[in-house]
Amino acid sequence: MLTVLEILKKTTGFFEKCGVESPRLNAELLVGHALGLKRMQLYLQFERLLTEPELEKIRPLVKRRGSREPLQYILGSTEFASLTLKVDRRALIPRPETEFLIELIGEKLGEAPKRILNLGVGSGAIALALAKKYPEARVLGVDRSREALTLAQENAVGLDLANRIVFKESDWFASLAPEDGHFELIVSNPPYLSNEEVNETQPEVRNFEPRMALCAGDSGLADLAKIIQQAPIWLAPSGQLVLETGIAQHSRLAGLAQGAGFQHVQSLRDLTGRDRFYLAAF
Repeated sequence: MLTVLEILKKTTGFFEKCGVESPRLNAELLVGHALGLKRMQLYLQFERLLTEPELEKIRPLVKRRGSREPLQYILGSTEFASLTLKVDRRALIPRPETEFLIELIGEKLGEAPKRILNLGVGSGAIALALAKKYPEARVLGVDRSREALTLAQENAVGLDLANRIVFKESDWFASLAPEDGHFELIVSNPPYLSNEEVNETQPEVRNFEPRMALCAGDSGLADLAKIIQQAPIWLAPSGQLVLETGIAQHSRLAGLAQGAGFQHVQSLRDLTGRDRFYLAAF
């Protein structure tokens, strides 16, 4: 029989061989998840012997992580902007950069928006965080993936925000109608990687996350270009378009924004100091 500490050490060693980042942390989180224990509770039970049924719960999770399936998919949830979101292979795992985007929106908007459009809603992370941040706003979230929209709806229900957000299946603006109105804020984290860049990412990304949510044509710029070109039709006169982008795309985005009629544009850096976010307004 193995103790909790022994299984943690064995799991950590296995993850190290598999190339998993932060192997000890991953081991603690997975073993704790299987046993229904938080990390601190796990530490207090290091000498406890594990039963065979408990080991049977741990083994398949360890195998999945060893194959480099993302930890968040295995745990089934992740934290984003003080929200606990359900995550699985139907949508991308929300990133810390996107969480920072929510903070930037709060800093850059002069007034609370009345209408918000989230393009490419995915798990619902951005739409739900903004619905919580701006309780008086009407939020519309669109995605071309029906599976992603179902996941977003599940998160909205789980967070008791379903009455605050409308979800619609749409390829960017394609299915919007005049009755959807104009928006003070249009925000998107669209696909912005090239095929080559996706192929160079970690196995957790290239082998498990939905490629259609990562990859765009024209060296990753195709979807960003569509959004910038069509956003003026749907923005309110005082509205802002806020995008998460690739870190080497802003020089080309400036030309696209100027061609679309935007008068004011701004590049903003992420927490690592790289150009990550792009703001455009009339």
